[in-house]
Amino acid sequence: MKKKHIGSNFDSFLKEESILERSTAVAVKRVITWQIEQEMQKQKLTKTLMAKKMHTSRAALNRLLDESDTSLTLITLARAATALGKTIKFELKAA
Repeated sequence: MKKKHIGSNFDSFLKEESILERSTAVAVKRVITWQIEQEMQKQKLTKTLMAKKMHTSRAALNRLLDESDTSLTLITLARAATALGKTIKFELKAA
C-alpha cells in the first residue's frame, strides 16, 4: 500500500502550530548573523573593533550576533553593514 501525502507543507504546519513567524524570524536572524560573522572574519575585525566602527558597545554587538535574539533594529543592521562596507537588501516575496 502506498502512503499518500497527509497534511500540507512544512510552512503550513508551522502556521497551524502558530510558530511560523517566530521560526521565520529565527531563521532570518541566523542568516544575518552568519553573514556578519563571515565578513568580520574576512576583514579580520575583532568584536571590539567592529563595535567601534558601528559606534556602539560590545554588548550591543553581542546582541546583534546572538542568533536567538530576534529583536534586531534596522538602524543596528544598517550600522553593521556600513561598518563592513556593505549595503542591505530586503525583498518581500509572494508566499
